[in-house]
Amino acid sequence: MSSSSSSSSASSMSLPGDPPGGRRALAVWGIGVSVYFVAVIFRTSLGVAGLDAAERFHVNASALSTFSILQLLVYAGMQIPVGLLVDSLGTKKVLTIGVVLFTAGQLGFAFSPSYGTALASRALLGCGDAMTFISVLRLGTRWFPARRGPMVAQLAGLAGMAGNLVSTLVIARLLHGIGWTAAFAGSALAGVVVLVLLLLFLKDHPEGHEPEPFPHRGAAYVRRQIAASWREPGTRLGLWVHFTTQFPAMVFLLLWGLPFLVQAQGLSRATAGELLTLVVLSNMLVGLIYGQIVARHHTARLPLALGTVGVTAFTWAVVLVYPGEHAPMWLLIVLCTVLGSCGPASMLGFDFARPANPPERQGTASGITNMGGFVASMTTLFAVGVLLDATDDNYSIAFSVIFVLQAIGISQILRLRSRAARRERERLVASRVETVHVPA
Repeated sequence: MSSSSSSSSASSMSLPGDPPGGRRALAVWGIGVSVYFVAVIFRTSLGVAGLDAAERFHVNASALSTFSILQLLVYAGMQIPVGLLVDSLGTKKVLTIGVVLFTAGQLGFAFSPSYGTALASRALLGCGDAMTFISVLRLGTRWFPARRGPMVAQLAGLAGMAGNLVSTLVIARLLHGIGWTAAFAGSALAGVVVLVLLLLFLKDHPEGHEPEPFPHRGAAYVRRQIAASWREPGTRLGLWVHFTTQFPAMVFLLLWGLPFLVQAQGLSRATAGELLTLVVLSNMLVGLIYGQIVARHHTARLPLALGTVGVTAFTWAVVLVYPGEHAPMWLLIVLCTVLGSCGPASMLGFDFARPANPPERQGTASGITNMGGFVASMTTLFAVGVLLDATDDNYSIAFSVIFVLQAIGISQILRLRSRAARRERERLVASRVETVHVPA
């Protein structure tokens, strides 16, 4: 069963003369991944600076959440346009624009004198960040054989988590060591470094594997491209898998994890930072495991996704209803370990969208899928901030919004799973028929 499913994925994604991979592919793809790595450092740097930002700009919980909400709103809103840009302009040009924007945003955040200018800087950062991940996914499909798609995607996510690790270990210490401006301005130099590497060494595709010329047909073509991707049940299923799995960890790491652990659980900032680091380390380990499982057993995608959602919901419920004043440390460790599985589970969404779309729609389909988790994260960030202000910082009530979004997502996954599976089988049969009729 797994071999046939893998063949479906490969055949639906294959380019003429499937790219061979190899060391050069790994080197070029590594440059793209390094751009995503830096983007995640910048994206998550606010997560370790949330309390400092509240003091610096004199804002409450709702206003603080607006930083991340605006950043994610821009990110989510850019996904489909970025997917179209990647399909039309290629990876290198889109990544170059992205690096310039997110570096300018991080630098602007360092020197922002007011809440308004800081908001504008995070929006700029979110715009640049939005251009990275889809570009890296597309780079992987251009340089590696399709059968390696699930593992390549998980490794890209792993690099993102490494960027998150830098935020929790390095940015947090710089922030309290050399101050706000120096920490954020100094980190912006990483953007300059990856920009130079990108301009000098990155190529969109290996020689002899040029994509078909992009048909410039204006707005009508764009609408058809989006509509064709959306009509595929696999694309929609991928979106809802991403929606349901990613946001609990994203919300925790991006903003509310540190305040929850410090204010609600009575931990020191140092201990809270260690637990955030545990989320990242767990994510990296689980990402490797999920990638290997899906590469060998394609039918494991949905059980892994639903299992992750179930375990995450159960663990959060136990933490939030724990009868003591604070949850015990062992339970918080379990929570952070479980949250580490959310990122790898969200990557499974792309493994539903990828085989559902031909190569010329991969960027668009990935953009649609990637919107899911960030829309859920944005909604949860806002709801938690509002509920904290309304309930005098009652985190148990505020974090209960997680269960609402998980229920919505699960209902959509269960609704779409049969149609997506049927459509994937049809594409597999069609690809086999085409292969049989190809003249020798």
